[in-house]
Amino acid sequence: MTALHEMTAVRLRDLLASGDVTPAELTEHYLARIAERDHALGAFATVTPDLARERAAVVAREVAPDQPLRGLPTADKDLTDRAGVPTGFGSRAFAGAYRYVPEVSSDITQVLDAAGAVSLGKTAAPELGFPSYTETLVGPPARNPWDLTRGAGGSSGGAAVAVAAGLLPVAPGSDGGGSVRIPAAACGLVGLKTTRGLLPAGGGVESLGGLVTHGPIARTVADAALLLEGMLPRTADGDVPHPRTLRTAAAPRGGYLDAARRAETGALRIGVSTFSAWEGAYDVGLDPEARTALDAGSAALAALGHDLVDADPWEPDPAYAPAFRTLWMAGASAVPIDDPERLALLEPLTQWLVGRGREVTARQVVEAVAALAAFERTMVARVAAYDAVLLPALAMTPRPLGWYDAADPERNFAQQCEYTPYTSMINVCGLPAITVPTHWTAPDATATAGLPMGVQIVGRPGGEALLLALAAQLEDRLRWPERRPPVW
Repeated sequence: MTALHEMTAVRLRDLLASGDVTPAELTEHYLARIAERDHALGAFATVTPDLARERAAVVAREVAPDQPLRGLPTADKDLTDRAGVPTGFGSRAFAGAYRYVPEVSSDITQVLDAAGAVSLGKTAAPELGFPSYTETLVGPPARNPWDLTRGAGGSSGGAAVAVAAGLLPVAPGSDGGGSVRIPAAACGLVGLKTTRGLLPAGGGVESLGGLVTHGPIARTVADAALLLEGMLPRTADGDVPHPRTLRTAAAPRGGYLDAARRAETGALRIGVSTFSAWEGAYDVGLDPEARTALDAGSAALAALGHDLVDADPWEPDPAYAPAFRTLWMAGASAVPIDDPERLALLEPLTQWLVGRGREVTARQVVEAVAALAAFERTMVARVAAYDAVLLPALAMTPRPLGWYDAADPERNFAQQCEYTPYTSMINVCGLPAITVPTHWTAPDATATAGLPMGVQIVGRPGGEALLLALAAQLEDRLRWPERRPPVW
């Protein structure tokens, strides 16, 4: 019999629904995987086996069979609250004497619970979610399952490691500048950033500049669609019962999972671009392996019958980089720490962001928001000229652990922009985007199975169904779910 962790989340859901597998059995299987393997991976900040077992029993008794995630194991990102479980925020400033145990769960946690998910703990995240890599001073780094000397990206790095290594079937992440797409791309997974306002919890409308939205990380496109269904609960008539949802587009008939399974789009006109909004501000370039991944994605889509065209030349906006930096720092200014001794526990990058952010004036924030809104209008119009736009996912191969300059925050920020120059601009625009793997590098001494590289497909507002269908076509052709990292 195929081992449970070898199965897709959709298959596991079906087994749970039929009673062939119980929530308790599935929970125990994945808890055993975590206990056996996570010490070498650093995917989890906290594992909660007793709470997971209790939850599995509650789900079996009380959660309706038609809930999309009923009995499916997952985990909370360690930036979101679960009542009674410490939220560490990847930081020494929330450990020891400063340990924080919330009494109320975050909205996204409550939504996933209502959908029937069973949380096994907290996946590792970098300090307060600001870096695009998951290497902290409070715990071990999140190691890339394809090469344990490489990082997993961030800030949903632990979530991506857990899914790629078979410690979880799927995992939720949050994405404020690429934090779902970056680790998904680095770990050879599917990562979906949702349209601003689509989700009832973590839809982005509550974050500064509308940057942060939640989204699924999975091995297959259908699995990502299934988790998206769990993040977007509906009433019997298909409505989304939440006042903060902007309803950017009607839900597809049959739901997002059906859209991924049918994989029907017709022939599309897809623009191909290497544009980055960071051009001119930092040394943005596309490494050969990233170019190979983009070319492989383009060739596969063309072979599927789509019309791949070079996107019209897009000139960078010189206001983008300073405006985004201002907004990122302004967001850091709200970190709820004022005591100098506790602030000193923050890592140099976070201390720099908080300190600089607290020097930002209200006028500068207003001007930054206005500049990014102007960029958004321009960029949305650019994307709207095509059915979808194909971009690189990352500019380089997954970075070696310790590659980022821990002592020089300005250099550290530049390195992040150089590694991930194609993601934050999509957050600014509020557009949906999905990353999928299209290429593996040649094996070497440490990456014995090669390193995954991928592409990012950007859609129009509310275009998740089309992106899932298009990604599913690529999956059928490129068959990346058949690959397994050496730690599997």
